[in-house]
Amino acid sequence: MVLTPLEKASILVEALPYIRKFSGATVVIKYGGRAMVSEELERGVITDCILLKLVGIHPVIVHGGGKAIDEMLKKLGKDIKFVHGQRVTDDETMEIVEMVLAGKVNKEIVSLINQLGGKGIGICGKDAGLITARPKVLPEAASEGVDLGHVGEVERVNPEIIETVINEGYIPVIAPIGVGEDGRSYNINADYVAGAVAAALKANKLVLLTDVEGIFADRDDPSSLLSVIKAAEVPDLINRGVIAGGMIPKVECCVYALNNGVGRTHIIDGRILHSILLEVFTDQGVGTMVVK
Repeated sequence: MVLTPLEKASILVEALPYIRKFSGATVVIKYGGRAMVSEELERGVITDCILLKLVGIHPVIVHGGGKAIDEMLKKLGKDIKFVHGQRVTDDETMEIVEMVLAGKVNKEIVSLINQLGGKGIGICGKDAGLITARPKVLPEAASEGVDLGHVGEVERVNPEIIETVINEGYIPVIAPIGVGEDGRSYNINADYVAGAVAAALKANKLVLLTDVEGIFADRDDPSSLLSVIKAAEVPDLINRGVIAGGMIPKVECCVYALNNGVGRTHIIDGRILHSILLEVFTDQGVGTMVVK
């Protein structure tokens, strides 16, 4: 579709009040899943982040990389095992996870930012004590005698290094690896890391890119998209199965962020090109907003 000059001007006019409103604001973006498997979508996400930075908004990217981890494990002949949605992560698997997330995936994103005209710096939770982690306790796994190994959860976030990177004009790109008090590395769900980072920064927005349009009251009814849900409604929506599977950690991290000083949280479809710009700079927005 080719836009006329008038249509282009209308888009800029619509964006202007949002640029004014969010100038100087921090937006934490969880980037992963389907948005990472298409070159067009990858470039779209990174272009959006660079544009945010250029208009005075500070994007912070927290990325996943489960698909890349699986591919590397297969290449190395290592078994892939999940228990109740958690990757069983022994010592050898943790080495591979850290290599893929903090090395390959993180640096690919940073390289793309720099290639497209931005300034990116890659860090992980081990840098400057950014993310202190503890072992994740999963009663279901314990009852089955399964040791999750290096699966962790966020204990605390030290935002100092992120703030330094932002203030120097760079876009921080964070790999979801944490470190325990004993120096042990932990693989942490990137959604929860994004929520904890947003809370530590007191971000204005937390945006989670996913591979669905948002949360539906009835998953069989495309017209039942819930554009807004309240944090207090979440437990009932989970109990009724409206929020289920991989959407649960996304919504839980939104609620955590809201309860810890984040202004707005959004779950949006990362398969839509420039969905971040649509969410931040348009009247309509996209996806589901979780509010306090």
